[in-house]
Amino acid sequence: MDTVQIDGHALDSVTLATPNTKILVIRARLGILGCGYIALETAAKVGDALAVVSGVSNYEEMLAAPVKAVSPAAEALGIRPGMTGRDALKKMV
Repeated sequence: MDTVQIDGHALDSVTLATPNTKILVIRARLGILGCGYIALETAAKVGDALAVVSGVSNYEEMLAAPVKAVSPAAEALGIRPGMTGRDALKKMV
């Protein structure tokens, strides 16, 4: 497990290698920033706040990338497509 710092908050982060790519996740207190591999439908079904970024290969790229999709719970936190992953996480810490 890794750690990503956002505004003084240490967030648990995981990189999981698959045979063909990497799965990237950064977990904040109120939700998750995940790569495109993470299923938005499942997060919505269980009520988790999830913001999805795509085309990323490391945490720094996740923080800079625009959010492509959000779960209803993430939307309720004020997270919107187009904002950066960093800004989405700030709303979830």
